[in-house]
Amino acid sequence: MGPVVAAAVILPLSFRARWRSRVRDSKQLRPADREYLYGCIKEKAISVGVGVQSNDIIDTIGIAPASRLAMAMAIGQLAPEPQFILIDYFRIPEIPLPQKGVVDGDSICLSIACASIIAKVTRDRMVVEMDGEYPGYGFAGHKGYGTRQHIESLRRIGPCRLHRRSFRPLREMAGQQI
Repeated sequence: MGPVVAAAVILPLSFRARWRSRVRDSKQLRPADREYLYGCIKEKAISVGVGVQSNDIIDTIGIAPASRLAMAMAIGQLAPEPQFILIDYFRIPEIPLPQKGVVDGDSICLSIACASIIAKVTRDRMVVEMDGEYPGYGFAGHKGYGTRQHIESLRRIGPCRLHRRSFRPLREMAGQQI
């Protein structure tokens, strides 16, 4: 449910920070650690950009193209403009800068891991706000992922405007007239 969020981060060429060794793929961090590192990254980064694409865009063009659009938006916000782009997995042909898609980049590249943390915290904060607008789904708890609680609330309440109609369980439920 909800938007896809991507971030781009330019870090100083070499910097020292006690928190640097704690940076890793955002999915491997506890929420409190992500929040802490978010502030550290924002403070130390030369530039941070965030791109967001709505669930409607995701449903229209698909998650991968929407993710690339969000990444392009995030990169477009960077100042100064990067000289080279490292991206987790993807390449973005529409951006005329030298680039490399790095498989498992958020696990092996500091700047990609930092971007992963910025994107995850930004999206989680958005989803917590959405929880207040759409009570009963438990968005603040599961952050919009397809957990058992989320699927059960979809069956009980039905989808809201934030739900991605392309989400497989939702498509399957639609066939059963939820």
